[in-house]
Order: sequence, then structure tokens, then C-alpha cells
Amino acid sequence: MDHFLYRDGALYAEDVPVAEIAAAVGTPFYVYSTATLTRHFRLFDEALEGTDHLVCFAMKAASNQAILRTLAELGAGMDVVSGGEYARARAAGVPGDRIVFSGVGKTHDEMRAALEGGIRQFNVESEPEMDALSDIAVSLGKVAPITVRVNPDVDAKTHAKIATGKAENKFGIPISRAREVYAHAATLPGVEVVGIDVHIGSQLTELEPYRAAYRKVAELTEALRADGHTITRLDLGGGLGIPYTRDNTAPPLPVEYGQMVKEELAHLGCEIEIEPGRLIVGNAGLMVSRVIYVKSGQDRDFLILDGAMNDLLRPAMYDAYHDIVTVAEPAPGAAMQPYDVVGPVCESGDTFAKARDLPHLKAGDLVAFRSAGAYGAVMASEYNTRPLIPEVLVKGDQFAVIRRRPTFDEMINRDTIPEWL
Repeated sequence: MDHFLYRDGALYAEDVPVAEIAAAVGTPFYVYSTATLTRHFRLFDEALEGTDHLVCFAMKAASNQAILRTLAELGAGMDVVSGGEYARARAAGVPGDRIVFSGVGKTHDEMRAALEGGIRQFNVESEPEMDALSDIAVSLGKVAPITVRVNPDVDAKTHAKIATGKAENKFGIPISRAREVYAHAATLPGVEVVGIDVHIGSQLTELEPYRAAYRKVAELTEALRADGHTITRLDLGGGLGIPYTRDNTAPPLPVEYGQMVKEELAHLGCEIEIEPGRLIVGNAGLMVSRVIYVKSGQDRDFLILDGAMNDLLRPAMYDAYHDIVTVAEPAPGAAMQPYDVVGPVCESGDTFAKARDLPHLKAGDLVAFRSAGAYGAVMASEYNTRPLIPEVLVKGDQFAVIRRRPTFDEMINRDTIPEWL
């Protein structure tokens, strides 16, 4: 469920007409619903009720400070994968003891900044990283709390580019070597083992891959405890999928996921951490764009928008589907026609949809890409010297620009011309 609905013939974001936002900020832009963010966070939090737990929002899905603060005020922690995300979380008011640092290639500077600024734990991905972290912690007179990310060799049955739990993926250490790696951790003076970390991928649409991975984690927990390690925390990652289409198939609900977690892991008495991103913010956001031209091709009509692949990369990168709706509600029984929906970037890959059935459209009409809140704004670029598009947050009948569109002068003046030119 989201809070983008038609009312009186127009698409609304909560209680604000989307066309009103377009008139105020220009197109294209992203708009997020506070009510949807709140609802989706609470679904996860309530799903784990009865367990000691922390829901850490995966910032790689959306990292605007206004979104982070909205979630942090609800009690969310943050899962970060870079020094920049760590700095953003702290700037948004998230305390260090609610920030988990993931990522396969943490630099020494990133480790140092997190140790100095405060951190809940590092999810360590390799022995060289663990050794470096221990050395840095000792040099600062600190001890770094860690989990070790294990790769359970479980097929998440998702897109190859977002699967992370197979043996051939770059993430974590093979679960078969876990006891050896934990034994090494116990010899290091600058780290303290607190638990185990696992994350098998993104946009999962069934629970069985999770169940298979978590059973392996449960077995490993008992083996490590038998080896003398203190395992009090299980970081289970995120990745639960969202419905991108309007058919009747839907991924499992958070309550179903939470029940499965309890069935597989509650007997261990560990604190549970989960790191959802897409499910919290994906359906909480739209990208809104305006039709520039309708172009007739040899055997198809092209809907040319002012939004492009640099603004919403997922279709070009993952062949991802986004439902496209008109901001003006179609009349009941309105005739539909197929369009190739494209942007103005000089790439054939700048195509959002092919032969997509939409009502008759003309230049100036507004369309909205649904389920665009996750991996939309954060993956955007300035390719073709196109400005990053505004982000807008709605709460009830209010809206605010939470990232403005830069001017061309601001973009161009970031360049520095050498003195010899």
C-alpha cells in the first residue's frame, strides 16, 4: 500500500496534488510520502515484536537526510556502506550506536571515521579487512565490535546483478571457513566479536532462500558458541522484494518474514538486526516527468519525456519494470495505445518501457513512475550535463523540496581549468 491515489480526477501524494508540486518545482522530480515511509517501517518493526531487535534502514536505497531523519525518529537504525553514507547518517541525527557499517571494501579512513564518531558494529567481509580494522582500533585506543559476514552459498532467485549469497559472489567469507576466521578474530586485540552477518540479495520474492540461509546461520551460531565465541547478535540483512507490477502476485509480507525469522532463530536468544531498504522506501516514491514530444516512428509511437536514464537508471541497468501512470486520471473506459517510453539522453538504452499501454498523451502531459523511491535518486547522475533532479517530501497537505535542482552554472563551475589552458 502507498499514499499516491487518484482523487477528483488527479493523482495526489497524500493530500497534495502531484501537478501542484510539478508547477512549483518543475519536472522531472522525485516525490516521497512520509505516511508510506512510516507505515512500511512499522510493518517491519511490528513483525519482529517479541524479539530483541533493531530495524536498520539500508541507506543505499535512498539517502536524503530528510528520509533518514523521518525513519530515525521512528526508531530506525542505519546500515551504511561508505564513509559518505556514515557522514550522512550522523548529519541526519542518527547516533553512532544505531549505525551498522557494511560493505566489501571499507577503507582505512572510513574505519577510522566510524571508530572516532561511534559505531554499533562493523560487518567484516574478509580477513585482511579484519586485520586492518584491529590495527586502526588499537592505534585509537578502541575496540571495534564486529560481526563476520558469511556467504551461505544460497541462491536468492533474484536478478544476477543483485544476488549476493552465492559462492561466486564477492561478498563475505565462505561459511565453510567461518570457524577458522572467527578463531583468527579472537586473536586480534582491536576487535570484539558480537555476532554473525548474512545477506543473500535484493528483491527476493519468496521466503525459502532466507529460510535456507538462516538455518545455516543457526547451525553456525551453535558451532561458534561451542568454540567459545560470544554470539549475541545476528544481522540478517535485507532484500525483501516489493510489487512493481499491478498483477495479483506479491512478495511475502514483513509479518510473514518476521514469523519465519522467529521460527528459525528465536531459540538462539540473539538480538536480531534486519536491514530493509527497498521495501521501506520503494513504493514510498514516484518519479514525475513531463511529455516533451509524441513522435511517430515506422511501426511505433515514442513518448519522449524530460526524465531520462540518468534520473532513473534501473530500467537501463536491470531491465527493471516500473508502472507508469498519468497524473491526470484517465476517464473510465478510456482507449489505450502502446508507446515506447523514452528519455532524451543520446543512448538507445535510455528507454523506460516498450509497447506500454497508456491513454492518449500529448506534449505537456505529466506521467509518474511508481515504485521509484528505492535506487532512484541515489543512482542518478549528471550524464549529458543534466542536473540532478529535485527530491520532494510530502507530509499530509504539506510538501518541501529536500534536494533542489542545481543550476548549470553550479554544475559547470565545479570544473577547474589548469593554468596552462
